[in-house]
Amino acid sequence: MDGRQWRSTIADAQAGDRRALDELVEGWLPLVYNIVGRALNGHADVDDVVQETMLRAVDNLGALRDPDSFRSWLVAIAMRQIRERARRRTTDRLADGDGHDAADFAELTVLRLQLEGQRREVAEAVRWLDDEDRQLLSLWWLEVAGELSRRDLAAAVGISRQHAAVRVQRMKARLETARGIVRALDSSCADLSQVTARWTGQPDSVWRKRIARHIRGCDRCDGHGRRGEAVVPAERLLVGLALVPVPVGFTLSLAFGGKTAVTATAATASVGWSAKVLGVLTKPAVAVTASATIVAGGAYVVTKTPEQRPPRAAPTALSTARPQAPAPRRSPSAPVPSSSPSPTPSPSASPKKKREATYGTVVDAVDRAPDPGTPPRALPRRPETGIESTAGARAVMNHRGESVTLKGEGYILVRWQLAPQYRPGALVMPAWTGLKGRLFHVASGGGRRMDDPVSPDGRTSGMGGPDIGYIVLPDGTQQMWQNEYFYLDGTVTLVQNERGADYNLSVFPSSRTAVEEDVNRGPDQDALRYGLVRDNGTDTTPVPQYVTRETPEDAATVAQRSEV
Repeated sequence: MDGRQWRSTIADAQAGDRRALDELVEGWLPLVYNIVGRALNGHADVDDVVQETMLRAVDNLGALRDPDSFRSWLVAIAMRQIRERARRRTTDRLADGDGHDAADFAELTVLRLQLEGQRREVAEAVRWLDDEDRQLLSLWWLEVAGELSRRDLAAAVGISRQHAAVRVQRMKARLETARGIVRALDSSCADLSQVTARWTGQPDSVWRKRIARHIRGCDRCDGHGRRGEAVVPAERLLVGLALVPVPVGFTLSLAFGGKTAVTATAATASVGWSAKVLGVLTKPAVAVTASATIVAGGAYVVTKTPEQRPPRAAPTALSTARPQAPAPRRSPSAPVPSSSPSPTPSPSASPKKKREATYGTVVDAVDRAPDPGTPPRALPRRPETGIESTAGARAVMNHRGESVTLKGEGYILVRWQLAPQYRPGALVMPAWTGLKGRLFHVASGGGRRMDDPVSPDGRTSGMGGPDIGYIVLPDGTQQMWQNEYFYLDGTVTLVQNERGADYNLSVFPSSRTAVEEDVNRGPDQDALRYGLVRDNGTDTTPVPQYVTRETPEDAATVAQRSEV
């Protein structure tokens, strides 16, 4: 999430535009919720701290001189509120039972992002960190996931980038110790069972030291991973990971000090801009979005209820093997045959006319994975005036039939999250429908293709494994990467067609800068491989598979090679 993309929205909100303010609240609430939630690990105070952060941001937005620094500014406010909360409460009160009834954020992370294996281990290890380390990790986690920059992290903590690097390294070392504790507690070591016989199950510093001491002296617990699995660095596990969605029922009341928005308006009239913003919040309904509503008095309530997840399917014996005879590569300008009969060319057509490349005649072909050490080619420049989304800054589509409509001129990121552990099998790809204008597939990133091996034996990947079954693409479908980038000049709707295999999509506007940073994050930074640039800067750049200008009743019927 880049604050520079929000320049015009921030400027409009500063001028008192209520719709712009709604968009800011909706777009940035998930980031604040993730920072605070992870820093406090879901303590009962999370809602209060998130609310205080957003209220202070709304109240002081008029004083923000550089909209490009909005993200750093907002994150710094969140961290100040977290530290202020720590000063207000004593250690004894933090250990009170009031926090035990709140949702454990580590558990929320595991469940809502459907984490398994070592990613789940990292999330659970957060419980064993001290408050200071957990606060820093709440920022570093989002930095690695691509939501924050190191500059944002350092500014939020109030230290230099060099000092931040040292602090992060120390925190990572303690995180690895905590991961070792999680692995050991999941083992069957009889000696450890004796050590923890009187442990209540609540992580704390005393038991962290005791268990860590046991691990250092125990050959069984001091292994490198579960079942002989090599331990993957945490930063590699967290690359491209989505934000934890704001839970259904979360309420953000835009009122100061417990006062209503009307009272707050009168009390802050001398402030100027904040009075105007709070004034519009007294109206009956400020905004209705795809996932939330701001209602009278300024309450921001998440109202979208997810559909009940289908039952988990039994593992299958399917594999992710490519077709034995993949389609040969074509030159960028060569047309792709339509899935429907084409008119016979006129005999008088000149050879030059036949060779002219027309938009929509080139689609992705099945290709071989590039070598991990092969950098991508340069990404061409295309105009960026901004992308509007009917689901706000981020759409998370979990179930069949969910969709998001995108409009404008700029880049879009579609982030894949496959869940073969819940339901492997044949994958029905998402479809781009109702296209008006042009849509290109410009790059693939996230550090890995979904079929990259993640186990030492090479049999398990993001597509599944022998123990849980595999997710299988339709024959001829381009293998997706963790992050897929597209360029839109017009309007299009992306539809989730989940049926058979379980998968989720996060969709939100991006930028050329973000694409470049992603695809150029190479092996020296612990990624499995560089990204891949497909955009050649012309109309012969590949268009997505499964795209149409029509709006079919069932988007899952869109042909793999539709002409646009």
